[in-house]
Amino acid sequence: MKDKVSSKIVESWLKGWCLSREVPFPVPYKSGFHVIVGDEKQKERFVFPELNDNFFQLAESIDEPWIYLKVSTYPDQFIEKIPERWQLQSQGYMMTCFHPMKFPETSLSEGYHLEFSEYNTTFVIRIVAENGEQASIGRVSLIDDCAIYDRIITEKNHQRKGLARFLLKELEKIALSKGFSNNLLVATEEGKLLYETLGWKLYSLHTSIVIPSED
Repeated sequence: MKDKVSSKIVESWLKGWCLSREVPFPVPYKSGFHVIVGDEKQKERFVFPELNDNFFQLAESIDEPWIYLKVSTYPDQFIEKIPERWQLQSQGYMMTCFHPMKFPETSLSEGYHLEFSEYNTTFVIRIVAENGEQASIGRVSLIDDCAIYDRIITEKNHQRKGLARFLLKELEKIALSKGFSNNLLVATEEGKLLYETLGWKLYSLHTSIVIPSED
């Protein structure tokens, strides 16, 4: 894990996230970035490559629910120093893979097929079961010189069939065909284990806090 997090890498990842979610690009906010998301339970997000006074000042000044603060550090570096109204969210992990992923020999499980779509510079692959049910979905957004993978999801009743690996391999094929081989994503705890088997490395923590609504 890097001691000093690159603001450029965080910005490229965030741009890709915005492309995938079809929201406006981030704008600079002091030492970090600000995104107007517009969702009911994520109105805005502020993302900081490092912990500093900008983060603490926002934590003190914001009392509105569903505005996320995100920072590339351990939660114990700040959680006791901010107002109690903030709630820590599940730990995220920013990961990089600056070379082709390492896949075992894999094929699509019988009874499934692929569907492709795209928007902006985001490419979407769905794995669909014979009954028409969506089994797995994922996206890769191409921006700057990076391929940003987002919302890689396999439904519970279709897990443990290698669908996520196959999906990632197909998404990577698209990225490589467009000349993009610098891969970025933010993983959950569970996803991190999968990505590490494919050659991804932990770049930094991605720690989130939010004030939930009372209702």
